[in-house]
Amino acid sequence: MNIHDFASQHCQPRKGKEHALSADKITQLLQLLPDWKLAADGHAIVKDFRFPDFRHTLGFINAVGFLANHEDHHPDIEAGYGHCQLLWSTHDVGGLSLNDIICAAKVEALLAR
Repeated sequence: MNIHDFASQHCQPRKGKEHALSADKITQLLQLLPDWKLAADGHAIVKDFRFPDFRHTLGFINAVGFLANHEDHHPDIEAGYGHCQLLWSTHDVGGLSLNDIICAAKVEALLAR
């Protein structure tokens, strides 16, 4: 599979540890997502995005918010002038699920347009 395959999927309800990705699977899938990293606690993926100004940052946040609402899977967002950090995790599995990979791939697709 490639990043485009994940970007074309939709999030599904994933509750319980059986939906948590293994460390090996996370490592494999992160190779498909440019500059995404495993968070220090190992329970989320994170990426910092840079923009020329606050207007572009806010536009990105609004686009991510629309995407997140559509997928019913929401990231933690930190932002300021010219930058935004997204952190995806699946609280219902206590770590990472395919939903996090799908949403990160969709964010990458947003930026490719």
